[in-house]
Amino acid sequence: MLIGDVARLSGVSARMLRHYESLGLVRPTGRTDGGYREYSDEDIRRIFHIESLRSLGLSLREVGRALDDPGFTPSGLVEDLIRRTRERIASETELLARLRRIGAAEPARWEDVLQIVALLQALGSKNAGTRQRAALSSVEKVPGAVEALVEAVLNETDPSVAGALRWALAQGGDGAPALLAEGLGSSVAEVRKRAVRSLVEIPGGEATALLRGALTSPDVVVRGYAALELGARGVAEAIPTLIDMIAEETLDVDAADVLSALANDPASADRIATGLVDRLARSTAESSARLRLTQALADIPGAATSHALAELSQDEDRAVALTAAYILGIRGAR
Repeated sequence: MLIGDVARLSGVSARMLRHYESLGLVRPTGRTDGGYREYSDEDIRRIFHIESLRSLGLSLREVGRALDDPGFTPSGLVEDLIRRTRERIASETELLARLRRIGAAEPARWEDVLQIVALLQALGSKNAGTRQRAALSSVEKVPGAVEALVEAVLNETDPSVAGALRWALAQGGDGAPALLAEGLGSSVAEVRKRAVRSLVEIPGGEATALLRGALTSPDVVVRGYAALELGARGVAEAIPTLIDMIAEETLDVDAADVLSALANDPASADRIATGLVDRLARSTAESSARLRLTQALADIPGAATSHALAELSQDEDRAVALTAAYILGIRGAR
C-alpha cells in the first residue's frame, strides 16, 4: 500500500508518516519499481499501535521504546502517565477557577483584569510573606478580591497569613459570609475550622445568622467557635453549647468566661444557672466534668445560682461539695 493510501486509511498525514520513518518508528517494508514507499499489513498495524500509544499521552520517544525494547514493562510508564495527567488536570482546573473568578468580577477594563490576575498570583505564591502582603493590600477593592480571599483563607496553613486573610475579609468583604458558609460544609475538618474562624471575625447580621446555624454542626470545633462568638455578641442561643463545652473540656475556660459575660442579663443568668445544674445532673459519672460545671457557677449571679450551690455543697462528691461551699462563702461575703 502506497503512502497516500496509508494516510487515508490511518488518518495520519503523509508528512507525519515520513516523520515517523525519520525517527525509525515505522519503515515501509518495500519500494515499488518506481521507488515509492510501499507499506505492508504489518507496517500499517504498527502505525495504528503508534497512534494508540500517542493517544495515551506518550511522547514519540516513549512510543518507540514501548514498541522496540523487549525488556520494557508498561506499569512504570503508565504510573508516570497517571501522575502527569493528574498534574495537568490540577493545572487546568486551577486555570478554570481563575478564569471564573475573573469573569465573576465583571471587569470593565483590562486594568481590572490585570489587578485580579496579580492578586491571584500573589495569593498562590509559595512565599508566605508575599501571600500576606497580598491579603493586606486586597482591601483596596480589587475586583473579585472577596472570592479569591475566601478560597485562599480556606486553604491557608500559615497562621500569620491566615490572620491577614481573615482581617481583610472582615474589612468589608461583601458576600464573604455566604462563601465561607460553603466551607462549613466541607468534608475536610481543617477547612471547616478555617471557615468558622473567618466567620467569627466578620461583623453583621449575615455572619451572626450563619453562626447560629453552625451551633447544630456535627463538628465540635465548628460548634465551639460559633458558640464563643455568638456568646460574645450577646446571643443567648449559644448557652447550651457553651455549657456542653465546659462539661466536655473543649475550650472550657473561654466558654466559662463568655457565660459570665452573658450572665450580666438577669434572664440569661437564670437560664445559665438552670442549664449548668441540668448538665451537672447528667454528668454524675464524670467527677472532673461536674467540678468544672460547679466552678462555672461562681460568676453567675442570681438566686437560682445560690440555691444550686447550696444543694451542691451537700453533694456526695467531696471535691464538688467543697467547691460549692467555697463559692457560696465568697458570694455571702460580697
